[in-house]
Amino acid sequence: MISDTNLPVKGIDTHAHIFRTDLPMTAERRYAPDYNALPEDFLIQLANYNISHGVLVQPSFLGTDNSFMLQALHQYPQKLKGIAVVDPSISDNELDELDAAGVVGIRLNLINKPLENYTSPLWQTFLTKLAKRKWVVEIQRELDDLASFLPAILESGVEVIIDHFGRTLQGIQPANRAHQDFLDLLSSGAPIWTKISAAYRCNANIEQAQAMLAILRTAYGHSELLLWGSDWPNTQFETQTDYTEQYGFMEALLPSTDERNKVLITNPSKLFKF
Repeated sequence: MISDTNLPVKGIDTHAHIFRTDLPMTAERRYAPDYNALPEDFLIQLANYNISHGVLVQPSFLGTDNSFMLQALHQYPQKLKGIAVVDPSISDNELDELDAAGVVGIRLNLINKPLENYTSPLWQTFLTKLAKRKWVVEIQRELDDLASFLPAILESGVEVIIDHFGRTLQGIQPANRAHQDFLDLLSSGAPIWTKISAAYRCNANIEQAQAMLAILRTAYGHSELLLWGSDWPNTQFETQTDYTEQYGFMEALLPSTDERNKVLITNPSKLFKF
């Protein structure tokens, strides 16, 4: 293991993926990369923009085999933490091993997938185990039905992260009842964080992203539950964007230095305990 010093937090990129093409991939994958995205490559991107820390998110096409991400967490324990993909039947011992390695949450990629019964004993037992470890549940899902199942997940005591503005292709629309139900959850003080990241996955330009951010700010009443991630290496959009463009987009989205420092430093430091 390479031992890093306790680095001062100068910025946290909360969403990036690492992988190699020779790793075993899931049969049901919607996408498979034809290039490698290595932890060292990601750390170079961070250094280029004076960002000190990062959170690796297990890519869906690698399924529950988190081993490549875990290698990176072992190699760079002071710089990186991880969000794993696991089966809800995972044992306590396995969760403890992930926790010790630097895993701080699990990801549910629910794009185009049927919803599970999150009120079931299996899921509530699992989610309660996560809550006891102070892990988060990161959800990638279209905004349209988030409010229908988030309360069942929150019931366990976990905190939740919503990926990429809620993956809405029509913007966040308060006039849409389902969207307003989600905004009402944010207004209620529920521990729901939102990543204002990868606006390109919402087909949103900077003006549309600013409009979505304004609606989120109004719903929350503050900026203290907002996070940013580069979504590096921008899988499926590699030819359309890159780290430089995503960092510049973030700067345009957050022109206030105070708010940017919250989103890049204060908020993720609190959530991920850097």
